[in-house]
Amino acid sequence: MLSQVYSSAIFGIDAYIMEIEVDFSSARERTTVIVGLPDAAVKESKDRVFAAIKNSGFSPPQGNTTVNLAPADIKKEGPGFDLPIALGLLAATGQIRTTSFRDYVIVGELALNGRVRPVKGVLPVAVAARDNGKRGLLVPAENAAESSIVEGIETYPVHDLVQASKFVAGEIATQPLKIDLKEVFGQASSYPIDLNDVKGQEHVKRALEVAVAGSHNILMIGPPGAGKTMLAKCIPTIIPEMSMEEALETTKIHSIVGLLTPKNYLVATRPFRSPHHTVSYVGLVGGGTFPKPGEVSLAHNGVLFLDELPEFNRNVLEVLRQPLEEGSVTIVRAVGSLTFPANFMLAAAMNPCPCGYFTDPRRECRCTPSQIHRYMSRISGPLLDRVDIHVDVPALRYKELASEYAGESSAQVAERVNEARKVQRERFKGRRTFSNGAMTSRHIKEFCCLDQEGRDVLKMAITELGISARAYDRILKVSRTIADLEGVENVTAHHISEAIQYRTLDRNLWL
Repeated sequence: MLSQVYSSAIFGIDAYIMEIEVDFSSARERTTVIVGLPDAAVKESKDRVFAAIKNSGFSPPQGNTTVNLAPADIKKEGPGFDLPIALGLLAATGQIRTTSFRDYVIVGELALNGRVRPVKGVLPVAVAARDNGKRGLLVPAENAAESSIVEGIETYPVHDLVQASKFVAGEIATQPLKIDLKEVFGQASSYPIDLNDVKGQEHVKRALEVAVAGSHNILMIGPPGAGKTMLAKCIPTIIPEMSMEEALETTKIHSIVGLLTPKNYLVATRPFRSPHHTVSYVGLVGGGTFPKPGEVSLAHNGVLFLDELPEFNRNVLEVLRQPLEEGSVTIVRAVGSLTFPANFMLAAAMNPCPCGYFTDPRRECRCTPSQIHRYMSRISGPLLDRVDIHVDVPALRYKELASEYAGESSAQVAERVNEARKVQRERFKGRRTFSNGAMTSRHIKEFCCLDQEGRDVLKMAITELGISARAYDRILKVSRTIADLEGVENVTAHHISEAIQYRTLDRNLWL
């Protein structure tokens, strides 16, 4: 007897609908074959499925069983096909009768006692089921809230195999889970930190404001304990709030990696990812036998923070160049290529020398000039070319630590940032560029015209202060953003002067 059940699998960051065909015929000995390019976890599902069927009060099939996972030319992975295979077996052996399989997409891992365990990637599965005209989705109860944020399809949570079999047989009526997406979005869009939690460092806060306003990447340089990490964590709080579309796109990526929980099933705040400096290039940009998103994709629509930047493997840092330029990363394998979104702001931090105290007036630096030069040289020029702002973060004095002055809140800074970004959206309307940080040389000539005083300041910076030629365009980009924050049309000399302050590495002799 033949039964057909619909399930879904992940390919990249999207899902596709699968048809699971189960064919059973009576025989003295039991043989079970799963075809359709299954991986080890899928092949092992037959043992979990038979144990779950027996322990749920059903009769394990005795005979020849063939399970086909279609389309057969795409490799299948993971335990999420346990539940649909089990239901297909029960239908093929006549233990349940149903005509509703064609209306639902079913996913779920089975425990040996028949309990349905959660799986990864339920959100893109729900999107695929809706787009393919399915009526509903049967998912593990722990994943139900995640899939219910997709409008246009009903989500039915199931706890065990018995409940799932009774539902598809029409023996019980289960109400679909419904949530108020706007209410959930509002509750989830709050940050645990605020910019006014950071003592002192007002000039660094200003640099962060400029960086976020123009979507410029930023590098902070200072001794240990100066507050670089805390300042970086404040960056998402001054980026304009996520739209619902951005939230769903970001949540989809986190769903595939398995970072969502029954309580936190919607990413409504800007992601902040801070991988350790021992991360591999696969961990950073994604990949693997079954390609999965890396840290750059998990930071999509948010911030990627690289602390202790020179400690990262140089080859690992070089793979950042594609996502920084294109806002996506492409993984190429023999079976094809996958593109993951990776539109993030890069924030990095580093010490000024191996011991960290080269610029600290209260601590003695014991590093030799050659050691400092080797340390700074670990960061390649092409990567630095993609960082528009680098700023000093000095050690805090006691007076600043003990001060009661809180400074501006993230909300106040975010309001100015939002206005500056509105100006940029209007400026680049109809173009592929959306921010000052992404301006090309042609855009710089068009939108960064200088008067004579401004040209004189820039000339002095290059000829007398030792500013490198590669910093020329970046100074103009940052100056344009500073002018936008002030709400003025023309870039003037004082905008240029402030932008020059954000080129610390170009002014230092150890480079």
